[in-house]
Amino acid sequence: MAQKMTPDDIRAFIGGGTRTAHLATVRADGRPHVAAIWVVLDGDDVVFTTWHESVKGRNLARTGFAAISVDDPNPPYSFVALEGPVSINDDPAESARWAEIIGGRYMGAERAAEFGERNGIPGELVCRLRPSHMTGVRDITD
Repeated sequence: MAQKMTPDDIRAFIGGGTRTAHLATVRADGRPHVAAIWVVLDGDDVVFTTWHESVKGRNLARTGFAAISVDDPNPPYSFVALEGPVSINDDPAESARWAEIIGGRYMGAERAAEFGERNGIPGELVCRLRPSHMTGVRDITD
């Protein structure tokens, strides 16, 4: 039976395993844009990196707002959806630090430094979505 997740459940779901998140932003002409991203949690913030000239980077710099969804694609299926303001930090040292943390989560500790080195450059942005609205449902088909 489907169950609504608590805020603690939502954080555990986002932080568990290596599920890819999907970031939704709005283009200047009003069209939606969705991109797959890797994320980590820092307290309540969802942290990810992006290139400043990417569609998502430009959209975030312009609007300062986004939505993220994360799902479990396996039965009995679960999902989380968040939305809120996004802050941006363009410090290369911070992008190196967060890229290493994120790369370590998704690719393993042995490759973490590689991602930090590759992404710790001018133009790479550290983005933090602070959820103003969260919803999550587990065991949808159970």
